[in-house]
Amino acid sequence: MTDPTTKSIAIITGSTRAVRIGPQVTKFVKDILEEQPSHSSQNTKFTLTEVDIASFKLPVFDEEVIPATVPFMAQFAHEHSKAWSAEIAKYDGYVLVTACYNAGPPGGVKNAIDYLYNEIKGKPFLIISYGIMGGDKASDSLKITLESMYVHIVETRPMLSFTKNEPITAGMPWDMIQASQGKLGEDSVRDWVQKKEDIEKGFGELKNFLARPVEIPTV
Repeated sequence: MTDPTTKSIAIITGSTRAVRIGPQVTKFVKDILEEQPSHSSQNTKFTLTEVDIASFKLPVFDEEVIPATVPFMAQFAHEHSKAWSAEIAKYDGYVLVTACYNAGPPGGVKNAIDYLYNEIKGKPFLIISYGIMGGDKASDSLKITLESMYVHIVETRPMLSFTKNEPITAGMPWDMIQASQGKLGEDSVRDWVQKKEDIEKGFGELKNFLARPVEIPTV
């Protein structure tokens, strides 16, 4: 048997708020993904690495060049841009774990994507969203944005809804209030376990895309 081809996958924490549950949601997802076989039937090995957008401290895009021109026609000037670009370019595929704020993706997620182009062009993304309604609007918006950058979005996009539990305060269920305080509610985690099949299915689609045979154009 030939040695397996290794494909590296980044699982990206999207939320950059000072008080957030993003890393906890990423851990929930990563624990499920790591239960899956690390090899495919096509003899492809998969590795999974956490990447936290917040750790790069990206300001609102401040480069003078257009990301689509990097690195072939221009170069980034700032170290934060170079570090983020280099990190994302290392991976073959991505699992993007995103919150949903005000019926859309967090500004920090969109800003981080706006620093990129060639680093992700042609590569696959699995979008996993969370929020009071599961983050559907954030997921849909990111799908549109990423597909405009010639990124492949896998068909299954799991959406994790906060449990609408008591007590309700100012119209918000308890687990929503806990999330605003940086704590992932136990009731929501219990409900999210029911989404395990969706998460596994989406990850399987991502791996299948990465393991597909490379088409060599005929001359």
